[in-house]
Amino acid sequence: MASAIAAPAPKRALIDETRAVLLTRLGIVAVVLLVWEGMAQSGLLYRDVVPSLFRILRELASILIDPRFYADLGVTIGEVSVAIAIGGVAGIATGIALGRSRFLQQAYEPFLHYLGPTPKIIFFPIMIMWFGVGPGSKIAMGALSSFFPVAISVAGAMREIDQVLIRVGLSFRLNSWQMIRHIYLPAMRAPVINGIRIGLGVAIIGTLLAETKLANQGLGYAVIQTYATFNMPRMYALLIVVFILAVGVNTVLGRYTERRSARAGAGR
Repeated sequence: MASAIAAPAPKRALIDETRAVLLTRLGIVAVVLLVWEGMAQSGLLYRDVVPSLFRILRELASILIDPRFYADLGVTIGEVSVAIAIGGVAGIATGIALGRSRFLQQAYEPFLHYLGPTPKIIFFPIMIMWFGVGPGSKIAMGALSSFFPVAISVAGAMREIDQVLIRVGLSFRLNSWQMIRHIYLPAMRAPVINGIRIGLGVAIIGTLLAETKLANQGLGYAVIQTYATFNMPRMYALLIVVFILAVGVNTVLGRYTERRSARAGAGR
């Protein structure tokens, strides 16, 4: 009887911890907003450099009813989607190849670690020469940006796969594609998704940066136009939209990873 009464205690502790984390996050957001509004009202900075929250929210409302915004949003979403698809597939394929071969790992993986932290925007002039000034160069920038975190994550995960699983696959005489489909990818589902999450973030950054340099549509173009006309409230409103979209997509991927991990643990 006593054990039955005490059983809910861990669950209650987890709920209390979750509530405390949520309240802490809300407190941080509230403090940031208060500091922002205080700076806006203080007049210490040049007018509109830090606009009031009310003006930003008013611009945000106007953005959400502006058809041009949805056209720019559609362009950016399309470019980022194609970029993460290309960069993700190429990164997974490269990571598996490096993980399967010790020679390839020693010969080529250092280049991933050397080039990975390099700001990809320096390659944008090359992308323009290769793919033109249209969407192709923006997609190429996003794909290049997302390739490295995915490839590095997958290459590392390949070396962590239980060798028993690999021997089972070999004993069933699975070919390379079957090994990838039935052994490698299921065994490193979480690292692959985490790599794609990171890749998606840098793909968004790379695509938006490319749109600010040479474009006539897209969210990056819209942001740089508001900066050029010194419409700071609208610029901040657009940045908030980009931030919310990125957080939303990462949250969905994170929940998917947690759900699949929980199912895998329950299966064991």
